[in-house]
Amino acid sequence: MTPEQVTLVQQTFGQVAPIADKAAEIFYDRLFEVAPTVKPLFQGDMAEQRRKLIAMLAVVVRGLSDLPSILPAASALAKRHVDYGARPEHYPVVGAALLWTLERGLGPQWKPQAASAWTAAYSTLSSFMIAEAYGSAQAAE
Repeated sequence: MTPEQVTLVQQTFGQVAPIADKAAEIFYDRLFEVAPTVKPLFQGDMAEQRRKLIAMLAVVVRGLSDLPSILPAASALAKRHVDYGARPEHYPVVGAALLWTLERGLGPQWKPQAASAWTAAYSTLSSFMIAEAYGSAQAAE
C-alpha cells in the first residue's frame, strides 16, 4: 500500500466511525445475503460480533501506518478463524461485503480512490491471514 492509500483508508474509516454500529449490521446482513453458507459460523451474540468487527477494523486501520505492528494480531486472528470454520474462499466474500458496506456508508465520499485503497488494504491483510492460517500454498490458490 502507498502512504496515500493508508491515509485515505484512515480518513474514510473516520467518516464511517460515527455510524459504526449500523455499518456492522449492514455488513453482516450483506455477508449473509451473498454467502448464506457462512451464517452458521456465527453462533454467538451478533451484537457482540458486530462490536468485535468494528474494534478489529479500528485497530487494523490505525495500524496500517506501521503494518508490522499489527501482523502478530492478524496472524492470531487468522488462526482463530480456522477454529471457527473459516476457509480461504470465505475471505474474498467477506472483502466484497466490506467494500459494499463502505460504499453505502460513505455515500458520495466513496470515490474510486477510496475503493482502490480499501481493496489494497483488504487484499494485503487477507493474503497475509490466509498464508498464516493455511500456509502459502493456499494463499496462492
